[in-house]
Amino acid sequence: MPNFSGSVKLKYVKLGYQYLVNHILTFLLIPIMVGIVIELLRLGPDEIYEIWSSLHFNLLQVLCSSFFIIFIGTVYFMSKPRSIYLVDYACYKPPVTCRVPFATFMEHSRLINSANPKSVEFQMRILERSGLGEETCLPPANHYIPPKPTMEASRGEAELVIFSAIDDLLKKTGIKTKDIDILIVNCSLFSPTPSLSAMVINKYKLRSNIKSFNLSGMGCSAGLVSIDLARDLLQVHPNSYALVISTEIITPNFYKGNQRAMLLPNCLFRMGAAAILLSNRRRERRRAKYRLVHVVRTHKGADDKAYRCVYEEEDPQGNVGISLSKDLMVIAGEALKSNITTIGPLVLPASEQLLFLFTLIGRKIFNPKWKPYIPDFKEAFEHFCIHAGGRAVIDELQKNLQLSAEHVEASRMALHRFGNTSSSSLWYEMSYIEAKGRMKKGDRVWQIAFGSGFKCNSAVWKCNRTVKAPTDGPWADCIDRYPVFIPEIVKL
Repeated sequence: MPNFSGSVKLKYVKLGYQYLVNHILTFLLIPIMVGIVIELLRLGPDEIYEIWSSLHFNLLQVLCSSFFIIFIGTVYFMSKPRSIYLVDYACYKPPVTCRVPFATFMEHSRLINSANPKSVEFQMRILERSGLGEETCLPPANHYIPPKPTMEASRGEAELVIFSAIDDLLKKTGIKTKDIDILIVNCSLFSPTPSLSAMVINKYKLRSNIKSFNLSGMGCSAGLVSIDLARDLLQVHPNSYALVISTEIITPNFYKGNQRAMLLPNCLFRMGAAAILLSNRRRERRRAKYRLVHVVRTHKGADDKAYRCVYEEEDPQGNVGISLSKDLMVIAGEALKSNITTIGPLVLPASEQLLFLFTLIGRKIFNPKWKPYIPDFKEAFEHFCIHAGGRAVIDELQKNLQLSAEHVEASRMALHRFGNTSSSSLWYEMSYIEAKGRMKKGDRVWQIAFGSGFKCNSAVWKCNRTVKAPTDGPWADCIDRYPVFIPEIVKL
């Protein structure tokens, strides 16, 4: 007997199954329609006219039927959620003067931590395996030895990254600041008074009746929390524009101690920001880049381990920093599993949902040791934007979701070029896909972000029009060099 697995192209069997299940209604309707057409041809015009004449209508029935159809149509369109469009977005590109090559970072680390060479060695090992490149940037205050995390310097970084991103966005879209109805700013670790949203209102002289929100302490997934908040506000405020700013201010968060769990953010986080313009105006439909399809948020904060896995605290010497737990990847995996359970039925084709259901039933009834079926999310999305929190995060999601190297290319290259830019990293990845000319009309994009709390949030976008490779933006001067090969270890 020949080996079935070797002799049959199982890949094509699966493709045939997917096509059959996903188009089952079409296959059922075609024979019915063909039967009706054949029957009409067999009857002939005289018999058809006789059947029509036998039907009796009166004016009251016609009016009632018409009213009922109009009523149902009105209720449907009134209850249908408003479409939310992403008109455009802009990412901050740091100047070359803020660049931190590996040699510079390590020299500063040795000078700052001269009394503790083990901490320096630990940071070097992290940097070697981080996936970051030589062109990531830190704010000016972090270039001093030792760094100067003053309030003035922190505000200076916030003004630089936020105002630059907004200026680029306003230039791209051509909208006036007085047209902005909703403002949402998210920054996890820097929360001054007045707030960052008030800083934006003051700079751009926004309207006095603007609905402004400032989100803090929500971690790297706060960008999608802001998108979700903007969506809810746009559902109840018609004909509006919403400006969303996602950033993380690095200046005040440099850790000066020697605790390894708290040194990791120093090695991974870099400066960045993104400004996003959303709207529910119908006239924006034609020029908008994307339409928001779904936002799914998962919060595991009820679990103590999940709550404390990313935790701001003081070390024994009184130095404040962000402590990253060893259980972080396990907790992130559990949060992703919960998020996938919710988003799967919303986005997966029927073929994948049936395979998952059959496997689940088989494990429950026949054999619990059956390998669980992992849905093929490549059938639901053309592009994936995974939060560039670190190489381990991207590796784990690529493995769990069975993605190809090309699917995670945007995430790896964004991490290499810009580092972990927190909540704005998803937009640097989206910009990479556009800069490569890969974003086509109808393409679906899945953004996945993780954050303290612990949260896993997802957003699904559908491309509204084919996006031409931009001539500006954060990748304009380097996109031809990417993708680059990133070794497992870069010897320093």
